[in-house]
Amino acid sequence: MKDLIESIVRPLVDHPEHINVTEEENDYKIRYHLTVHEEDVGKVIGKNGRIARAIRTVVYAAGSDMKKKIYLDIM
Repeated sequence: MKDLIESIVRPLVDHPEHINVTEEENDYKIRYHLTVHEEDVGKVIGKNGRIARAIRTVVYAAGSDMKKKIYLDIM
């Protein structure tokens, strides 16, 4: 899943070397934390959060076969 998130975000940013995805897992959920360079945050979130919403939709759909709920935080 981390590779999927990175492959979606990489073309959107100017500083792809600053993309960092960390994973936090417990009994009922998996939370991914996406951090990018401070200049790229707006590009990843998009106008009115549209790009962030689209990224989350793809990630949630890819993880729909898992038994755990998936969350994606963009920082």
